[in-house]
Amino acid sequence: MKSFFLSLIFILITVSSANSQSTHRQVRLLDHYITDAIKQWNPPGLAVTVVKDGDIIFAKGYGVKTLGSANNVDENTLFVCASTTKAFIATAMAMLVDDGKLNWSDKVIDHLPTFQLQDPYITRELTIKDLLTHRSGIGNTDYLWSLMTISSDSALYKMREVKASYSLRSSFVYQNLMYLAAGKVIESVSGMTWEQFLQDRIYTPLKMEDTYALYKRVKQIENKADAHYNIDEEITKIDQMVVDNMGPAGSMWSSINDMGKWIKFLLDNGIHNGDTLIKSTTFRELFKPQQIIPESQFYPTQKVTKPNWRTYGLGWFQHDYRGKMVQFHTGSLAGMVAIAGMIPEENIGVYVMGNLDHVELRHAIMYTTFDLFMDGKITRDWSTELYALYHPEKETTKEPKPIENTKPSLTEANILGSYSHDIFGEVEISKNGEHLVLNLNNTVYGRLKHWHYDTYQVAFKKKEWRKTKLTFRMGANGKISHLNIFGEQFNYRIEED
Repeated sequence: MKSFFLSLIFILITVSSANSQSTHRQVRLLDHYITDAIKQWNPPGLAVTVVKDGDIIFAKGYGVKTLGSANNVDENTLFVCASTTKAFIATAMAMLVDDGKLNWSDKVIDHLPTFQLQDPYITRELTIKDLLTHRSGIGNTDYLWSLMTISSDSALYKMREVKASYSLRSSFVYQNLMYLAAGKVIESVSGMTWEQFLQDRIYTPLKMEDTYALYKRVKQIENKADAHYNIDEEITKIDQMVVDNMGPAGSMWSSINDMGKWIKFLLDNGIHNGDTLIKSTTFRELFKPQQIIPESQFYPTQKVTKPNWRTYGLGWFQHDYRGKMVQFHTGSLAGMVAIAGMIPEENIGVYVMGNLDHVELRHAIMYTTFDLFMDGKITRDWSTELYALYHPEKETTKEPKPIENTKPSLTEANILGSYSHDIFGEVEISKNGEHLVLNLNNTVYGRLKHWHYDTYQVAFKKKEWRKTKLTFRMGANGKISHLNIFGEQFNYRIEED
């Protein structure tokens, strides 16, 4: 009997050692693959963590925090989480469900009595779950925070001016403002800010000591990445985009070390070190398919992954891959990217952060990680395939040119002044020295150059913004009537004496 137990122990040790060696080999393969792929995609910096079978088996930084510097990215370097913040908000809601303070089917107005949309039916019927699943009936309203300097309360107030673009729950259109409303619900129900709730109920229990809900908390921290953009085929550092006013939709910052703890917690089904932070039934609801996503609303990667179905859970995109269910979400702000991905059935998860705008190497690393830990080897070159997808050969089409020898029918004196739009705010056209300049909501600035007739080309102060055209229109009375930009009409505002 003694020899039997000794043999059994020997077998277990041998198996454990073999598994450990296999994991180390897979980690080395992944590390080499990422290092090679970075040369193709050329992000200044990147950070990756992998969780497998309950352990964080990989956490590493690559490159630099700022192009041209010697400040290397490490596993504690802070990057923006952007829209991967949404999963934290959904998890916070789940905890409040466990606390008995709300139900998924509660009407939003039961917790936010002042919440109002233009459609009274949607206002009355919108539920907590609707806030988290992008099926509110309201189209994209990102202009309320990207084209305006506006408080979160003001942004939500302006939602009552937005017409519904489809019927409630009939389709899927990504909606950041609804996650802002979800944050307000957390505050109303919990009696604390959404930031403090995440700190008390998620960051602190998981020992996520380098995770912050708002940029203002990390502004003075040195070990953080800077944003970069590819401008005219040159990677350039740009000003950091700040979305604290839209916090619950995507303002979090964290390190790859901390995000490994987050992914581990999720793969452990809401349990941390034996403590159940979310009841199993509530936790499972986060990852159930809640809303079908039309093909037109899904990621371009589907052209390569070819999923049979696409759905959205509570803060998670979902699709099938090799017969398994993938839970994932990207995060993007100007010059920064992130992705969280898991196959819970395989007990595998990955999180990637980068500091170059839309460097889709993040997707390649996610699928490579899935393949590597399902097959024990890298079976497909996702980096090359996705690089080709996101960098198609440019057609040699001629750039549009202005019609020569034309003059504007409206003088500069005629077009100076303020123009207003009920939803998009105000445009001010003024003169600065020899130049005509545009000011949109004291947020977006540009310089006008005559193109032809009454059309001008706008070069924005933010270099990462592409140039666009602006056209002034004359009324029947021969005076300025309005201007058109971004496909919208801003009416000339006549100043009253």
